[in-house]
Amino acid sequence: MNRLSTSELLNLIEQEIPRERILDSLANRYSYSFDASFGEYLPDIIVQAATKEEVSFLLKLANEHQFPVYPRGTATSLSGGSLAVHGGVMLDISQFEKKLIVDQENLLAIVSPSVITSEIHEAAESVGLFYPPDPSSSHVSTIGGNISENSSGPKGLKYGTTKEYVIGLEVVTPTGEIIRTGGKTVKNVTGYDLTRLIVGSEGTLGVITEAIIRLIPKPADRKTLLASFDSVINSGKAITNILASGILPSAMELMDNACIVAVENYMPSGLPTEAAAIIIIEVDGHKAAIQEEIDKCAEVCERFNATSVKVAKNEQERERIWRSRRMVSPAITQLGPTKISEDATVPRSKIPEMMERLGEIREKYKLNLVVFGHAGDGNLHPNILTDIRNVEEMKRVEDAVSEIFEAAIELGGTLSGEHGIGLLKAPYMSLELGENGLLMMKKIKEAWDPNNILNPGKIFPEEGQKKVVLI
Repeated sequence: MNRLSTSELLNLIEQEIPRERILDSLANRYSYSFDASFGEYLPDIIVQAATKEEVSFLLKLANEHQFPVYPRGTATSLSGGSLAVHGGVMLDISQFEKKLIVDQENLLAIVSPSVITSEIHEAAESVGLFYPPDPSSSHVSTIGGNISENSSGPKGLKYGTTKEYVIGLEVVTPTGEIIRTGGKTVKNVTGYDLTRLIVGSEGTLGVITEAIIRLIPKPADRKTLLASFDSVINSGKAITNILASGILPSAMELMDNACIVAVENYMPSGLPTEAAAIIIIEVDGHKAAIQEEIDKCAEVCERFNATSVKVAKNEQERERIWRSRRMVSPAITQLGPTKISEDATVPRSKIPEMMERLGEIREKYKLNLVVFGHAGDGNLHPNILTDIRNVEEMKRVEDAVSEIFEAAIELGGTLSGEHGIGLLKAPYMSLELGENGLLMMKKIKEAWDPNNILNPGKIFPEEGQKKVVLI
């Protein structure tokens, strides 16, 4: 079937969707051509859907006329998850009709995909409840995007990832059917668990139009500690020994020296710029229990030669510590025009070894490689600051990224802890899954999306796609 011209496609879409929510100017197309990664692809048309019926109409039209559709929230993806790699229609879900209902009695929230994640945190906490997943982009990212990428943030260590909190979904399938999965009950073993299949599927198996998420009682109190070390390896050993001691913090974050210095230059927070690494530890729960736990954490840090250990005395000091962690990503962006953000994840016991391997890769390829991340669950974020215009350096970046993934897999880890696979990690999928494992995933995609119209080019490598960087 011949592909429709843009004008023909516009005429068809206008049958059901108001013209003011269909964008086709070059300026608008460029505005939707990028996300938080560094790829850039022009969509042909942008459709700002407001209802599930409009999404269904568009996907049925796409199957009939064979054009690709790319779902997008607020485009905070770090793996190129929402890039329109084959043109076609960008489906903007951020303008979807907003719904945020907190069901206090059943410890649930019912939300539309356009709700900003931090709005859920605020609504839950206003009635004494708690939604643990908190990616660093939660103040700008939509819940639909977080669910699609299974983005979780620092509290995944104690409370688990987003998939543990999504218990029901309304989804428009790639062929345009509107279905519901799961429901409002915590226990639900009726047939296949389609809810968990869709969570983390990166918009390749359906467009989420509503979600039912589980909430929990808000912890009574919390305490936060910041420890500095003159050795990155010692900081990693402190982390693994705290976990081995029986304490389960709500969060354990790590920043290496380059991150510390970048944050202090960007927004001074009183961090020790001479430290090789700092770790931030937070415990929550009953007041009496958490005092004992934070004291034990401090003791373990000192045993592994921490040069300084400070416990926040009040909420203002605690917020200052966490603000410094939130500032890492924007701060290191100042170090180079191109930021390659990875999130290779290893078992907790392998954190010190992975840190060593990252140091070796940095020296081998002579790159500006900085490390931070959710060290308590092994989810490290090696970031390479470079310049995509420098072809020779980008070749070294490609090789370094390959070695980062290889190191993570060799240590029993995974390609991604929360950023997703998207476009940038697709060539490495068989490294972790093997060819047969990848084939089974492809069969699921083909069954749900026989015409490959929904977010094509993501998760699965396309023919000739070899490297993660030069795309």
